[in-house]
Amino acid sequence: MKNNEDINSQPELLSIIDGTKSYIYEQLWNICAGPLCDLPKPGEKVYYFPQGHIELVETSTREVLLDEMRPNINLPSKLPCPVISIQLKMEKNTDEVYAQISLMPDTTEVVIPITNDGNRKPMVCSFTKALTASDTSTHGVLSLPKKHALECLPPLDMSQPVPTQELVVKDLHDNQWTFKHTFRGTPRRHLFTTGWTAFVTSKKLAAGDNFIILKGENGELLVGIRRAKYEIDHIPSSVISAQCMLHGVIASVVNAFNTNCMFIVVYKPRASQFVVRYDKFVDALKNKFNFGSRFKMRCEGEDFSEKRYSGIVIGVKDFSPHWKNLEWRSLQVQWDEVSPQKPSS
Repeated sequence: MKNNEDINSQPELLSIIDGTKSYIYEQLWNICAGPLCDLPKPGEKVYYFPQGHIELVETSTREVLLDEMRPNINLPSKLPCPVISIQLKMEKNTDEVYAQISLMPDTTEVVIPITNDGNRKPMVCSFTKALTASDTSTHGVLSLPKKHALECLPPLDMSQPVPTQELVVKDLHDNQWTFKHTFRGTPRRHLFTTGWTAFVTSKKLAAGDNFIILKGENGELLVGIRRAKYEIDHIPSSVISAQCMLHGVIASVVNAFNTNCMFIVVYKPRASQFVVRYDKFVDALKNKFNFGSRFKMRCEGEDFSEKRYSGIVIGVKDFSPHWKNLEWRSLQVQWDEVSPQKPSS
């Protein structure tokens, strides 16, 4: 977490939604973020959990920071905050998306403009292809599902012996790529040939990664990727680090809490859930989970789809000794089946 000047001075951080980008950039960002991404909107009220923020940094740096940070912690277990603004960004080296969320401790003295969602949104078409070993091999060919190619790509001239066209696309960094799209083979298939190998090499793609194509109403084509394995230690130190945490993160939140000024958090949809919609949190508390209660959790499956896991609550206790009555990971759950999540919530 940094102030505005520090964040803007980092060359490896790229804002993709800055008022000049089209609506389809935002749509592609959401697809790359995954099915569990639940970003609030400017003006919406959320709860910020300091414990969850510290936990994320501990995991990313493999350092235990809580004891070291204890003298600086003078915060409640959760802070109600309105969202001032959100910037959708992408890490330069890994293409992992994240959001830079500006928050302010709850106050009635600040008027926050709320985006009007009543405006017509452009129509977009998209599809996602899970890459195979053949797609990422040195042969330099991507095989596309016929249905999706017909729906989301410009039509080929099927009167030609080998229908072929060049497609110019952009990624979320605004980099331009050119793919040769052809329909050939036995049986005939839609393929990306020339240009595909350069894309695979540059993005360091591997089997299991997802390739995303999105087309806007005006025919503009965007491409994105989602890694099969998300390694939290890929978060660059310039975005979030132990040093940043020790010298600025909690201190800036404490200052914001004491003076009612804005603070900024970096939110990774696939790694961090420490900013929770206010209404969503209140609804969850109404469930009043106790020992023996049934519990369900949404997770992301290996194919990036949404999965639901069920279990039984076997314990309710404070996750951290430094905050009492902390709802963060307060439930211990025995799952009905093997889950990628830790046995707690």
